[in-house]
Amino acid sequence: MLNAQFAPSPEPRPVANLRATGHLKRNDLVWTPAPWSTVLDHYRVYGMRGTGKVPIGPETLLAKTPYPHYEHRGLDAGGERWTYQIVVIDAAGSASITSNPVEATSTRSVTVSGSPIAIVGTFDGKGLEMALSPNGYSRYPTTFPDDVDFRHGADSASSGWSYLQPGPADAWAGRRNHLFRLRFDLSTVPAQDVDLALWLIDSHASIPGSAVLSVNGTTVDRLAFALGATKGSTIGDSTVPGSPLKPSYIERPLARELFRQGGNVLELFKDDGSWIAYDAIGVYARR
Repeated sequence: MLNAQFAPSPEPRPVANLRATGHLKRNDLVWTPAPWSTVLDHYRVYGMRGTGKVPIGPETLLAKTPYPHYEHRGLDAGGERWTYQIVVIDAAGSASITSNPVEATSTRSVTVSGSPIAIVGTFDGKGLEMALSPNGYSRYPTTFPDDVDFRHGADSASSGWSYLQPGPADAWAGRRNHLFRLRFDLSTVPAQDVDLALWLIDSHASIPGSAVLSVNGTTVDRLAFALGATKGSTIGDSTVPGSPLKPSYIERPLARELFRQGGNVLELFKDDGSWIAYDAIGVYARR
């Protein structure tokens, strides 16, 4: 006979230590895993916009997952406030009571809070307006033999900016480093720091690598790219329901001292890893 102290409880214990953190276009949830005494089937993640207790039902079920974490993606670029609660389901189908609610507000994008200075593409989860999109990467070496040199206000994204920026790991692009330049003019030096927005619809699944960011010849940072799904090399829209793409977002400040009156150039030098697939890139003034 099973010792009483090891007998399974009639229902699983509720999730403990549920925490939620806001990021750009997503909220991240983490919690303490179910104890070893629970034969876990999955966790059910429930959520609603705003605050208060989440009504538990099909209309608020966001996901079922076997892992003690969840990324709630696809949130609005202006920022969204959500409340979440978790239910544990064990192997017998028994449900725990709901966890305590937690709230998180996703980060507001500079594409919403700022004023555009220079933009390539549209920040909409799609790369279809870019050159060679959605699957013409094999033509990159002949279309862009000297890589991308784009002038804002004169060039068109559909012909002047490749939807993929290759890296040295890409045989189809010559296994070499690749430089993308964005040129733009300023009538005056910015009165305060400006912001870079770099949105991707996808990136390579295992070696997205990194790129060196420079402004007017000054190295600013090395940008590391998130793991993607690799499908963005042949699919140009991450907003289609069930899309396999894994968008990612980089937004960071750029010191006003980097800029000058007249011509300016922002450079991304891809000297590490494989390709990234653009949604859009832009420089924004603060309001």
